[in-house]
Amino acid sequence: MIFPRRVALALMSALTMLLVPGVASADVAGEEPAGGAAIGEIVLATGGALLLTTLLLALAIAHRSGRTTLLARAGAAAERRMGMPGWAALPGILSALALVVALLGMYWDISMHIDDGRDAGPLANPAHYLILAGLFGCFVAGVLAMVMPTERPGPSAVRITRDWHAPLGGVLLTACAAFSLSGFPLDDFWHRLFGQDVTLWGPTHLMLIGGAALTLVGRAVLMVEGVRARRAAPETARPGPEPKLLAVQHAALIGGFLIGLSTFQAEFDFGVPQFRFLFQPVLIALAAGIALVTARLWAGRGGALVAVALFIAIRGLVALIVGPVLGQTTPHLPLYIVEAVLVELVALKMTTRRPLAFGAVAGALIGTVGLAAEWGWSHVWMPLPWPTALLPEAALLGFVTAVAAGVVGGFIGRALSAEGERRPLPRPHAAVPAFAALAVAAVVGYGLIQTPDPGISARVTLEEAGGGPERMVNATVAVDPPSAASDKEWLTATSWQGGGFAVDRLERAPDGTWRTTRPIPVHGEWKSLIRLHGGDSLQAVPVYLPEDRAIPAKEVPAASSFTREFVDDKLILQREAKDAAPWLSVAGYGVVLAIALSLLALLAWGLTRMEKTAGRRSPERRPPASPKRTTQRPAVAAR
Repeated sequence: MIFPRRVALALMSALTMLLVPGVASADVAGEEPAGGAAIGEIVLATGGALLLTTLLLALAIAHRSGRTTLLARAGAAAERRMGMPGWAALPGILSALALVVALLGMYWDISMHIDDGRDAGPLANPAHYLILAGLFGCFVAGVLAMVMPTERPGPSAVRITRDWHAPLGGVLLTACAAFSLSGFPLDDFWHRLFGQDVTLWGPTHLMLIGGAALTLVGRAVLMVEGVRARRAAPETARPGPEPKLLAVQHAALIGGFLIGLSTFQAEFDFGVPQFRFLFQPVLIALAAGIALVTARLWAGRGGALVAVALFIAIRGLVALIVGPVLGQTTPHLPLYIVEAVLVELVALKMTTRRPLAFGAVAGALIGTVGLAAEWGWSHVWMPLPWPTALLPEAALLGFVTAVAAGVVGGFIGRALSAEGERRPLPRPHAAVPAFAALAVAAVVGYGLIQTPDPGISARVTLEEAGGGPERMVNATVAVDPPSAASDKEWLTATSWQGGGFAVDRLERAPDGTWRTTRPIPVHGEWKSLIRLHGGDSLQAVPVYLPEDRAIPAKEVPAASSFTREFVDDKLILQREAKDAAPWLSVAGYGVVLAIALSLLALLAWGLTRMEKTAGRRSPERRPPASPKRTTQRPAVAAR
């Protein structure tokens, strides 16, 4: 079968567009860029993208035309280890390794930005290489899954050309990885239009981490297709994996999905969130509801516990490497242990044959008992313990999110575990997952509403702490009016981007003022500020900000005593941001949102297709035309 030239050209153009940033402007000499990459780095990135794309497509074309047996032999070796066809086994191994690399790179990158601020350039940050290598590895895995089968891999396969049917999981994996990779060039465009957004939740940053997390859905679909293909051809295939081993693989894969969903919590894990505190319990409920319900339905008994065990092992290892080993700020993590136990207990008391109802009940317990356990854990090992001021808002929204997430997890688990005997959902019930997704979107939309409280000021008195050339001070803060600082989510002194990071929760003195519990830095490149969060208001007062000629911004000195108004803390934490025309912001956010919704719709369609094709056999079709020249062995090519 000849690999179509138009398909090759389309893939090359698409991948080049994903990896190549936009046209650059000159940076301020001697300063970290505050508005996009330098021209020289764009040239290097472009050349690297073209080279990698050319090599990948050359390999794909050679395999499809029969001019190489490299992929066939590698697939056969992976098949012997995984017990499923090579087109599912090899991409599965590659994508798993790639995601671990990307995960380490992501947390290392976030920690470096918290400790040191902006990069000297995209190619000057070693963590970027790990992220890019990991995401590109996922893209390669998806492309290989699409091109490796020489026959139709199953009834859920997607027709590409007359004689080429790609596994659905390969298509989804490729789409998710491409979505994630597109965040790199779009991030550069975004910085040029709107300035540096030193927050994890910038739109293009969410594309990077969201696409990477969703590749696990494509990987799960690919595994299901591989197992189904093996069972459909027992007379020519080797024995598949043992059921218990397969269940462990399922649970481990969903454990990776739990890791991916939990990356959205990273700002809270580090202790410098730039959005409302209620998001942390909401995001924990979302990740636990979707991933743990899916794990129990797909992997069976103990699946949720195995998923959490893998989560703790991998995230714990990453925290150890990023913190003590690499010397950066250590990321914290939720436990999910109680939530996993709750899911397993629900499965013992009610049938999992009604996955949506099972997910809703499990979600209800996650949103109550599970969040209560995470509340306690936050006071053991979280940089910002959960205060009572979060009640009742976070408890209510966390409960709603957990129930909705459990229903979504029931939908995913049902699709992955469908074996043909299960009938499709009745039409009224089929809309339930969609309404659950809308409920999650509504909670997120509500949480994004922020309204600064006007008329609040802080009278700050600084007391020198120790000698030496590097100035450290203790701060006493009098908030006016005093009631503005009572029963708030946080009142902290935050110092970052000066070669480290520190967050200090202020203690109330008998005279009604608030005091730091340890000295804060007010020298060099440090940025120190007092942050106040109550309700839907996030505000801050700068204590010390250095001069930044690249923005440009003047120094805010740390006088021994001063009075300053609280302002939207985004203006301080993200002072590299640029003012842009409202229509440009709407267009930028609209484009990113449209792309994200399209990807989610594709995944929903893919999961529905998996359920509908369960139990079917691939339709008979005539053999493909013989390639011009091939050296493949018939036994390998038939797999």
